Amino acid sequence: MMKMSQEEQLARDGLVKLAKSLFDRGYTHGSSGNMSVMLSDNTIIATPTNSCFGDLDVNTLSKIDVYGNHLSGDKPTKEVPMHLAFYTTNAHYRAVVHLHSTYLTALSCLKDVNKGNCLPGVSPYFFMKVGKLPLLPYFKPGSQEIANTILQYAKTNSAILLANHGPVIAGKTLKEAVYNIEELENTAKLYFLLKPYKYNELSQAEINQLIT
Repeated sequence: MMKMSQEEQLARDGLVKLAKSLFDRGYTHGSSGNMSVMLSDNTIIATPTNSCFGDLDVNTLSKIDVYGNHLSGDKPTKEVPMHLAFYTTNAHYRAVVHLHSTYLTALSCLKDVNKGNCLPGVSPYFFMKVGKLPLLPYFKPGSQEIANTILQYAKTNSAILLANHGPVIAGKTLKEAVYNIEELENTAKLYFLLKPYKYNELSQAEINQLIT
């Protein structure tokens, strides 16, 4: 077992635990999705490529630097550029989670969504936790184009929906990022359940109270 700081060990343990929780509850499947957490020395622990959230090993997680150089562990996820786009744009972000969760991915495929904010005001918690969810154009998964586009949004948006792909969200901690992406997925689920019916939306004044 490799020698590492207590901070790194806790980060690895926390990532594996939270990833398995997401997998066990159906937020991701197979080898889909990826997540990372940045340490105080600005190195990054990330899920390896083609790994399953339900079966990660703390000792084989990928370790990279802020330039994307592979330092140790298994080969990192191909979505590293997307993660780095958040970290390099906003110093408050210390973790990134990307899922192919069912309802948010379905939302990313719709034609009639508001590209500036994909989710309507059906729940206050979406606005309290995230604020808004802009939709980015479709790019091939793992492409640098995703990262380049995120650079334009990450300074003011912690959450982004990738068209025909799924959500990605950053947080000050890994727990915050995980909890917030769960809130996003639940809000998307509520939207699809309500979509066939007439439903009440929060007013702009009510939304403003939540995000200020």
